[in-house]
Amino acid sequence: MTDPLAEMVRLLQPTARFSKLVEGAGAWRVQRPGDGDPFYCVLLEGQCRMVVAGQPPIDLQAGDFVLVPAMRDLSNASPAGAQAAPTLPVKLGEGHFRVGRQDGAPEQRMHIGHCRFGSPDAALLVSLLPQVLHVRGVPRLATLVQWLGDETLAQRPAREVVLERLLEVLLIEALRSVGATGAGPGLALGLADERLAMALRALHARPEQPWTVAGLAEQAALSRSAFFARFTRTLGVAPMAYLLHWRMALAKRLLREGNVEIARVAEQVGYSSASTFSVAFARQVGMPPARYARQATAVTA
Repeated sequence: MTDPLAEMVRLLQPTARFSKLVEGAGAWRVQRPGDGDPFYCVLLEGQCRMVVAGQPPIDLQAGDFVLVPAMRDLSNASPAGAQAAPTLPVKLGEGHFRVGRQDGAPEQRMHIGHCRFGSPDAALLVSLLPQVLHVRGVPRLATLVQWLGDETLAQRPAREVVLERLLEVLLIEALRSVGATGAGPGLALGLADERLAMALRALHARPEQPWTVAGLAEQAALSRSAFFARFTRTLGVAPMAYLLHWRMALAKRLLREGNVEIARVAEQVGYSSASTFSVAFARQVGMPPARYARQATAVTA
């Protein structure tokens, strides 16, 4: 059966931007404006407090991993630096920076990285993920971030392919750890729920099926009302809205591939006719599927 999490990460098309080692000492605070791209961090040593815009503060300890799928504004501070004025990291070497007191042994060490989702549907897909993911007690995440940092600095053959695969593994590993975290609603949390996971896997395996809330509830072995409430609470979106989002993401991918008739795309994503699909697509995307396909083909030509 289709694995929704793997399918989601493949559709996101993650690519690396940069990764660096940051160490700190004394009182320091760093403010990072964001443009909506993903940010990840693993604290290797010490303690610090991270605040992501609109979210409660996160007190990090050594070994903790944080993923922000769409970072807008973030601050990070040492235990003594909560009230300190924001400062810029000082470069010590290639991919190596220091904040706060510049002499003496570091009190905090962290690997941070920024990447980008190449999918044109990234915003829609990211809306199905937790806004912030904080994972504690999974050492392999720190190992993966270390490998990403090493590969980012190296100029070895097939570097971009390796970075892409490492990012995919990092995202999957972080997202499937969500059941043991306090992460907010999203697909990963839904997959951690045994009942909802059955419905999600069925939906992803057969998106062309004429699903209803009752049909999905049957897959989850729940009553219709219980399923609707549990799904909406856990994923942050109602079942039919989730289905629509997923069908549109799949339709966009098919249209970008070109040489696929609109009627065939409509059939593959669960619409009874090309006209019904076209109306739904235009309402969701803002343009008819034929125009979307032409524009996507022109961009890649």
